[in-house]
Amino acid sequence: MIRRRALSLMAGGLLGWPCVTPRRAAAQGALWVPDRPFRLIVPFAAGGPADIFGRLFAEALARDLGQPVVVENRTGAGGVVGHDAVAKAAPDGTTIGISGPGALSIAPALPRQRMPFDVHRDLTHLSLVVRVPEVVVVNARSGPRDLAALIALAKGSPVTYGSAGVGSITHLASALLASETGMEATHIPYRGAAPAATDLLANRFTFMTADVPVLKPHIDSGDLRPLAVTTGQRVPALAAVPTTVELGFPRVNSDNWYGFAAPPRLPAPIRARLEEAARAALRDAALVQGFAAQGGVASPITGEDYLEFLRSEATKWGPLVKQSGAESL
Repeated sequence: MIRRRALSLMAGGLLGWPCVTPRRAAAQGALWVPDRPFRLIVPFAAGGPADIFGRLFAEALARDLGQPVVVENRTGAGGVVGHDAVAKAAPDGTTIGISGPGALSIAPALPRQRMPFDVHRDLTHLSLVVRVPEVVVVNARSGPRDLAALIALAKGSPVTYGSAGVGSITHLASALLASETGMEATHIPYRGAAPAATDLLANRFTFMTADVPVLKPHIDSGDLRPLAVTTGQRVPALAAVPTTVELGFPRVNSDNWYGFAAPPRLPAPIRARLEEAARAALRDAALVQGFAAQGGVASPITGEDYLEFLRSEATKWGPLVKQSGAESL
């Protein structure tokens, strides 16, 4: 009996992670540690930018939290379905999620979009995770040579632009560009950025704006020509490409981004531990390099700063949603 007890204590010491349940941690005010694997819900399909960044983030979180973080892709309604799954999960800290602008900053402004959750009441917003610059591209064989030429073309004859879907960040990024530059441009929506890029390669529309990781392989191959990155600073992955700020359009800033969310009503020790783990993960050198290789910038901020960021994004995109005529995702 004594020997079994000793072996049990030795095993606990070797594991290094005591099994403290969320309820007990909350009651005792102890540092919460997980007693089972996590489920990280990514609200988009496997292989896309959200999935790529989500999986890199999951690996870094697992190193800090001491438990596996298993990615689960829950797609639908431009990310609303996946966000809703997080909003309705038990507040025990083991279901967490990747969040994004489509469901949090754009969908609530769409007049016919059914929102099954309240952005601020039904989710705990823990941190921004990554900012993903977007790039304006054209067909390299037949498209304009630079942004000024695209603007001139659009003022002389109708042009078209493709996107990942109505109300998506790729839709509104091009709509913002058109609005700020005075271009007349017609929107052609697709079911994802990849099929839109395929049709741009086939010269079926004039230009598109999308995440650098999605378009960079086509840029590297010479099939698509980058005209500008829609951010304030140049992107290391496309260092020779000017920014919209440099080209005289400071209001054309449409970085995509992904954040870190959890269900509402998290006990304070659980929330604090998840925020701490996110900060540690986003300062991990391997994660920072992994994000950079995909064209993303690790962006650790506090939960309070993330809420302020969400409010600013809603303020920016809300009027443009109405102007674009988009009604639902």
